[in-house]
Amino acid sequence: MGSYPGFLFPEQSRFFPGQRWVNISLRTLHLIGLSGTGYGFFTRGHELNWEAFLLLTILSGASMMLISIWSNGIWLLQLRGQAIMLKLALLGLALALPAWRAVLFIGVLLISGLISHAPGNVRYYSLLHGRRIDQLPDTCR
Repeated sequence: MGSYPGFLFPEQSRFFPGQRWVNISLRTLHLIGLSGTGYGFFTRGHELNWEAFLLLTILSGASMMLISIWSNGIWLLQLRGQAIMLKLALLGLALALPAWRAVLFIGVLLISGLISHAPGNVRYYSLLHGRRIDQLPDTCR
């Protein structure tokens, strides 16, 4: 399967003091951003600077992503990380194709709800490995 860099895939996941509360705070900001972005996408931005909400969504989402990757890059190989990449692609398309914003945004919300509430065997599934992975096998280090 090849080897992966140790700094990205530590043997034990890394954590920092207060990480849970940082993630909860970022997730809350992310929901606020998503609400304003959704309003802008569904109403074509009338009477609200929805772009500021989109920026909040992007910054809070990117921060959560970076924390997940720093904790353990295995997140990138699991369906939960790959779903985020798909959501980013859909949001990029939504910005490029204004007529499709609402539909693409609903797609993002569907992926979000399904993946975040899916059982661990789904969220931790790796398309690359064809099974659930919680850590990399020693042969990949």
